[in-house]
Amino acid sequence: MAKPGRLGVGIIGAGKVGAVLGAALRAAEHAVVGVSAVSDASRERAETLLPGVPVLEVQDIVERTELVLLAVPDDALGPLVDGLAKLGAWQPGQLVAHTSGRFGVGILHPVRAAGAIPLALHPAMTFTGMSLDLTRLLDCSFGVTADPAMLPIAQALVVEMGAEPVPIAEGDRPLYHAALAHGSNHLVTLVAQASELLRTVGVEAPDRMLGPLLRASLENALASGESALTGPVARGDAGTVAAHSAALRELDGGAGGDILEAYLAMARATARRAGHRGQLKPGQVEDIGRALGSPDTDGPLPEEGR
Repeated sequence: MAKPGRLGVGIIGAGKVGAVLGAALRAAEHAVVGVSAVSDASRERAETLLPGVPVLEVQDIVERTELVLLAVPDDALGPLVDGLAKLGAWQPGQLVAHTSGRFGVGILHPVRAAGAIPLALHPAMTFTGMSLDLTRLLDCSFGVTADPAMLPIAQALVVEMGAEPVPIAEGDRPLYHAALAHGSNHLVTLVAQASELLRTVGVEAPDRMLGPLLRASLENALASGESALTGPVARGDAGTVAAHSAALRELDGGAGGDILEAYLAMARATARRAGHRGQLKPGQVEDIGRALGSPDTDGPLPEEGR
């Protein structure tokens, strides 16, 4: 017998996110009544994570469900919502939630105009599209945005999936999403660059060398913030920083490759932040700037150091 308040759920987009969240809602005893899947990969993912759920056309899903989950790319979200509105598909009282980090509920204006209830539920997690993601949801936060009266509904859906809802104001969504992309996506680039450098000097298994170091750094940074910073910039060791930048310039043949650009940008940012915290003296921040080859771009000094 179904629990009170169980919903008929439709998933539009059986990508890595949609299929996993559909499975999580199903585990909470909501009834997933249909999923849209176009590619072979999405169909296979739907069969694996949502066995027995029929693959339906998008309009059929909207017409049959009480909760529609829109798990589509950011740029596709607006046109999809508008197109369904023109077809008169949205229904009064229907819950319509999207999983985009960039947008709040403003992009669902056509949904609201039809009397449906817009929600934004963005999981702050990277997805593999496999069942292990369901376990990861238990340690995951969602950025949720909704009208004040509807926020408890958005929060309840997230809690039912085993995650933690964190309210994000409509106007703060782009900055919220930038924070996650900067931390997660750029971390992948950083690891790839460090691995490339290690392979250049003959390290055959960069992952084994970097793994313990990066895991410890991440855990320390999350636990202690910027006070966990170590290394040559934190010590004001301008000579070592100069040696790093010279080696990277030589590796790139002076062409300014992406590894050099990233190292210089992050070293400057690290020095500035260390200066503002008082971990480095103003003169040390300037020394680091000169060691990086751009003494005119090492940023404003802390007011107390002037």
